[in-house]
Amino acid sequence: MSHAKNFYAGPSVLPISILEEIQKNMVDYMGSGLSLMETSHRSPEYDEVHMNSLNLIREIYGVPDNFKILFIGGGATMQFSMIPLNFLSGGRSCDFTLTGAWSKKAYNDAIKLGKVNVIFDGKDESYTRLPDPASLKATPGASYFHMTSNETIGGIQWKDWPDTGDVPIICDMSSDIMSRPIPFEKFGMIYAGAQKNLGPSGVAIVIIREDMLEKCNPDITAYLDYRIHAKKDSLYNTPPVFPIYAMSLILQKVKADGGLKSIQNRNEEKSRLIYDTIDKSGNFYKSPVDVSVRSDMNVVFTLDSTDLEKEFIAEAKKRQMVGLKGHVSVGGCRASIYNSLPISDVMALVDFMNEFQKEKS
Repeated sequence: MSHAKNFYAGPSVLPISILEEIQKNMVDYMGSGLSLMETSHRSPEYDEVHMNSLNLIREIYGVPDNFKILFIGGGATMQFSMIPLNFLSGGRSCDFTLTGAWSKKAYNDAIKLGKVNVIFDGKDESYTRLPDPASLKATPGASYFHMTSNETIGGIQWKDWPDTGDVPIICDMSSDIMSRPIPFEKFGMIYAGAQKNLGPSGVAIVIIREDMLEKCNPDITAYLDYRIHAKKDSLYNTPPVFPIYAMSLILQKVKADGGLKSIQNRNEEKSRLIYDTIDKSGNFYKSPVDVSVRSDMNVVFTLDSTDLEKEFIAEAKKRQMVGLKGHVSVGGCRASIYNSLPISDVMALVDFMNEFQKEKS
């Protein structure tokens, strides 16, 4: 079978070697006589997978000892509710930066549960730029300062972080988690759905500073309480076994391939190849995002007409390049180039973009 070049925004590309490893062990996991998906989550086989995943995230990402790593079902969208439920009780407030579709969704859930101060809203510029982080000031006494590190739909990414003083930053990193080193000392919590860079959908990774756990709502129900998950090593209930297993394989590959710095270098090279093609096209391709905050994960661009964009996407599909249609809310084109996408696939896309321009010019 010829595998397509996968530019979907999520669920997204997985390494062929990982898919083949999963296939090999799907029915009989490591000679145990059972699939891991039907084995008790209390079994030695799953316990090894679970703890290995937690330990690899800590090692590869450089997570400090005073942070807990949690696996929680429901993806990042459930975190939009869990965060305010834990940290906005008792009349507390939080700060928000609105930088695109996903930060707005998190905001829309938060305002139903507590007071929200909007520190920045990029609506007037169609969410195509970000402010200087040094210009952002947290509200004294706020419980947290929410950011979305990379907007998947808009193709915009924070390159640096504000100094929020005693107000902890909580950051949705769903679409760029483990794509670059981050300064953990800046954050109280980061969270991400796995289905962009770390595996299939179905699990969220939460990395939370231990002192944040002391601030959780004491009256919250069990599954929504971060303290419960931290105390039980994310085994309070049956965890999302399959995505955690796939994630463990991806993490092993990340380590074998040189770790986080190698990933960052490859991601920057991949995005540079496409942005250079856009910038050198003489406006045949156009990126709406300010150059200083262009995403290394999701490259958005437009052509002169929707008809031309449809033709571009259709012709790309004939060449087994899928997922290049922009989100329905913004249109245009989008190439999602997450960690697992080979640079050879990006080079094939760039060659096609040049050929298409030559043919249509």
